[in-house]
Amino acid sequence: MTILSEQTAKNLLSKVIAYSKADEIECNLNGAVGGNIRYARNTVSTAGEESDVTLAVQSSFGKRVGVATINEFDDASLEKVVRRSEELARLAPENDEFMPVLGKQEYLSTPTFVQATAQVTPEDRAQAAQNSIEPSKKDKLIASGFLEENTRFTAIMNSKGLFAYNTSTNVDFSVTVRTEDGKGSGWASQNFSDVKLLDTAKASQIAIQKAKSSVDAKEMEPGKYTVILEPAASVTLLQNMFNNMSQRQADEGRSFLSNKAKEGEDPEKVAKNKLGQKLFDERVHLYTDPQHPIAPYSPFGSDGSPINKIDWIKDGVVVNMPNSRYWAKKTGVPYVPADGNLLMAGGDESLEDMIKSTRRGVLVTRLWYIRSLDPQTLLYTGLTRDGTYYIENGKIKYPIKNFRFNESPIVMLNNIEALGKPVRIEGGMVPAMKIRDFTFSSLSDAV
Repeated sequence: MTILSEQTAKNLLSKVIAYSKADEIECNLNGAVGGNIRYARNTVSTAGEESDVTLAVQSSFGKRVGVATINEFDDASLEKVVRRSEELARLAPENDEFMPVLGKQEYLSTPTFVQATAQVTPEDRAQAAQNSIEPSKKDKLIASGFLEENTRFTAIMNSKGLFAYNTSTNVDFSVTVRTEDGKGSGWASQNFSDVKLLDTAKASQIAIQKAKSSVDAKEMEPGKYTVILEPAASVTLLQNMFNNMSQRQADEGRSFLSNKAKEGEDPEKVAKNKLGQKLFDERVHLYTDPQHPIAPYSPFGSDGSPINKIDWIKDGVVVNMPNSRYWAKKTGVPYVPADGNLLMAGGDESLEDMIKSTRRGVLVTRLWYIRSLDPQTLLYTGLTRDGTYYIENGKIKYPIKNFRFNESPIVMLNNIEALGKPVRIEGGMVPAMKIRDFTFSSLSDAV
């Protein structure tokens, strides 16, 4: 019973609601079925399938809330989990930020479910792995990768008449290819809702080329360079920035969007956040769109709030900031849920075009081990990995040793020279970027 139909889910949740003796009750039913295959040193090491369904019940008495979960669905178990959530609610302290459950909502229709992905077989996974392993073995390289796909459903119902239901599919693939001596390393990944878009052979060829071309990397002095960031090199920085755009964080003076009074200004008369201010290059457009054809998203959040298309940064201006229902009410502004896919508009330059127009710079495949240094300025540090190259006079000259970087996505998005076409990565859409004055602080001997 892992993937329940809309009607089956509705019937089960209606039964749960009927057991309630609380002032309010909200039920979240989540299920997933999927499979995976992992390979290392050109050999499949593990493979498997998993499935699960979980029910979470939230009961409230006044401002006291209790939550209990269960994965058994006979009548006795359903009543038991409701009673347990009510017991916990009675024991809980009052929550001063409690918000009542939502009433009935209207939702967009989103293309999150693809039948072909839901029908992936163990044989399909094995073939996808083989399509990656074989070309690596042919070139006397060593491939390690992971492929995982799943089908999920989410259903929400509460005592005020809200009901939401959505199904989704997703497939993730990543591969690292190394030379036999371990001196060259390449990496590539793909992420889609539709498995028919997945091409593990094509992705592996990218990793193979990077592995072969990254051997005998030379040292370069740390400093500020023009960089070309492939999508995997910027996606985490963008996600970290978005996760720190909360209105509450800004209003309470805890983020890069906090607005501080200047000397002589009355703090009570100064806006607490930078909503409406231009903080980035005018080409920067970050938005959410659950109906995006390549990177769709559920049309509702965890509490049943509708998710619609919304701009976060447009023409370099902060036009919306995510908040909670409590904070929206407290500050008298519209509620803007933080859920959604992170999409960034791009340009029309190819990676090759960016390289050709670069007199002296660095091409970065991806960044990893990223850590925060300063939440107020969003300064992060981390390392390049799996293919870093020196560009001179429009051509890749040679591979270079990896760098540690110290950079803020705020600065990065103010130093844009060119944008490529967005590609799907980690559930969103991100373009390749050409950035000037990107700060590399030291060298790293890691491959």
